[in-house]
Amino acid sequence: MRTILRLLALALGVFIVFTAGLRLGANPAGLPESLQKLSGTNGQTAFNEAQRMVRENYYRPIPDSQIQNHAIAGVVASLHDRFSAYLDPKSYALFQHSENPHFSGIGLSVSFSPKGLLVTKVFPDTPAERAKIQPGETIVSVDGKPLAGKKVGASVSLVTGPPGSPVTVGVIAKSGKPRTLKLKRARISAPSVESEMVTAPNGTKVGVVALSGFVQGAGAQVSTATRKLIKDGAKAIVLDLRANGGGLLDEGVAVASVFIPKGTVVVTRGRHRAQKTYGASGGAISTDIPVAVLVDRNTASASEIVAGSIQDRHRGTIVGTRTFGKGVFQEITPLSNNGALDITVGEYFLPSGRNLGGGGVKTGAGVTPNVKVPASASPTAALNAAVAAVSGQSK
Repeated sequence: MRTILRLLALALGVFIVFTAGLRLGANPAGLPESLQKLSGTNGQTAFNEAQRMVRENYYRPIPDSQIQNHAIAGVVASLHDRFSAYLDPKSYALFQHSENPHFSGIGLSVSFSPKGLLVTKVFPDTPAERAKIQPGETIVSVDGKPLAGKKVGASVSLVTGPPGSPVTVGVIAKSGKPRTLKLKRARISAPSVESEMVTAPNGTKVGVVALSGFVQGAGAQVSTATRKLIKDGAKAIVLDLRANGGGLLDEGVAVASVFIPKGTVVVTRGRHRAQKTYGASGGAISTDIPVAVLVDRNTASASEIVAGSIQDRHRGTIVGTRTFGKGVFQEITPLSNNGALDITVGEYFLPSGRNLGGGGVKTGAGVTPNVKVPASASPTAALNAAVAAVSGQSK
């Protein structure tokens, strides 16, 4: 009899606990703090509650997608990391186009500016060239939307769009004079690599390879252009990375491998990323061929990895001004709503172990050139300095 009573008491206790759990579960804030922590509901429940209250009680209906987009954007903004961004579905689709060397836009290469997008290059026969947009000018608005404070990827996504579609951009000239331009987007085939042969004052033929961005295939393009110049008689090479804001890490390693025969190019590690060492892939040009890397203040990220690894491995001479000083890398992760997170996930370190940033996402010292060229010098003067640096070493 006692055994039966004990079983009945146990069953009743389980029932009471179970029903109490259902009740408390409907309002997790009523749980003791220790149980909230165990259930993982303490902070996240408040977030979900706030969303539900807005959805159900706000005086007018708000689309779930709007709540979701602004909530994610708010989380990313709270990081205070200018390199991280949330790309909503529309922005991510346009961003994917802009990362491809063939995309629809107005024909610009740009880098970050506090006011918007700093124009670093205007591609020929494009809407931007026909509108007389010049390098050094700043795009400050797109279709009336200010770009100040936006991440580069988010701003670029506003500029790109279907071919033939209209876009209005606000431009500020170097002089500070503003103007508004109404353009039509077009399919852009932006050459990521351009090359030419120049002759140094001492008669040495020098091949110049300019890379505008580390897009897919950049490594192969640099390799092809460099080898053709050597075949055509170049005795030295200048790799021009001015105004190159970076891009794909793997392509950065591929470009460095054109000049570095073996060994470490870069090491990456993050809080939840195992340390990974990227080595030269082999097949580099002869080390008897002098190399100079031409850089400026807008040389950043993957460009700094290439310049820094060449400098660390004593493979070439860095010419120009101090580079940007970015020591972190980002990963783009697609989300279930067809948007994406582009957030900082780790830091990178050059062969010598140095990080070019200032700790975390702060701007650091960057790459200090071996041959310094004043920032006020003309682009031609900077190129001449690089040509002189390599032609004096030529055999």
